[in-house]
Amino acid sequence: MSFKLKKGKKKIHIIVGARPNFMKMAPLYKEFAKFPEEFEIKLIHTGQHYDERMSKFFFDDLQMPKPDEYLEVGSGTHGKQTAKIMERYEKILLKDKPDLVIVAGDVNSTSACAIDAVKLHIPVAHLEAGLRSFARSMPEEINRILTDAISDYLLTPSPDGDENLLVEGIPKEKIFFVGNIMIDSLIQYKDKAMKSNILSRINIDSTQDYALITLHRPSNVDNREGLLIILNAFEEISKSINLIFPIHPRTTKQIQAFDLEDKVKNMKNLHLIPPVGYYDFLKLQMGAKFILTDSGGIQEESTYFGIPCLTLRPNTERPITITEGTNTLVKLNTVDIINESQNILSGNIKKGNIPKYWDGKTAERIVKIFRIK
Repeated sequence: MSFKLKKGKKKIHIIVGARPNFMKMAPLYKEFAKFPEEFEIKLIHTGQHYDERMSKFFFDDLQMPKPDEYLEVGSGTHGKQTAKIMERYEKILLKDKPDLVIVAGDVNSTSACAIDAVKLHIPVAHLEAGLRSFARSMPEEINRILTDAISDYLLTPSPDGDENLLVEGIPKEKIFFVGNIMIDSLIQYKDKAMKSNILSRINIDSTQDYALITLHRPSNVDNREGLLIILNAFEEISKSINLIFPIHPRTTKQIQAFDLEDKVKNMKNLHLIPPVGYYDFLKLQMGAKFILTDSGGIQEESTYFGIPCLTLRPNTERPITITEGTNTLVKLNTVDIINESQNILSGNIKKGNIPKYWDGKTAERIVKIFRIK
């Protein structure tokens, strides 16, 4: 390898910025903390998710400490947000001089902090490396490709990640198949989540069937026609089953902008609720008849739980959730969304398996890599 971590105690920056990062980094932070004589860990929060419910609630539920540094970048265009992160994080790097920076996933914080570190000759580890949707129209895909290209340690969640990286010319010795770290958090907090009273708080009888919805991607909510296609499907599906929809701030904003508030309010069995914490959301997932989503991580969590998942996207960077799991891709078409939902309601439920290394021990495997370097 062209890089080498110093011997002795290592100073490591763990980067979080958006809600999915928290579930990935919480178990890793705790595992590193078991070895205080070997690692000095600093938690850097970029503030990319600035909404209280989308950030603080998850931080609290995952029992994460207060960040050592908080960049407070907030919202903005991709260019503006990325530039803010890079400008503010570079100052911390120059001051603190860590031995390793660990980034996760595919958000702007991921690529921005990785670029900063690499340009200062600081090794970078990318957690959840190698995932590809093969759709460069997605900002997340650009973040994945850029981060993988410059990282020194590529920590993959599934074998397809390894294969993608090798095809792109990444040296084999940089690639480490460690498993899905989101499952570490899920297993750790599953029992606490079971005690959540979220259903009673939103006046849903626990004996009633419901489907769970998440929706936030620009390709689905930033275009009135596309959003209307999805809402029309929800309107029909809600005639057969309760729909619980913890609504993302971005989606709320677009529904208002497109003057679709009355349409949403008039759906009798659609339960619009604010974003919920980690325990509450796990409870909603575990009890759902099926899930309608455009999220990445929920495809994985539903596979672990064995809950049918309809992903409202033309592609996925997590194909193992389809080939081994319970996930099905559904095109942006009202009839297709309705038909796939009715199939599940009729009992045609896709069965899946839990993929290799989705076992709650991913953080252990990662820390072991850096203990022996």
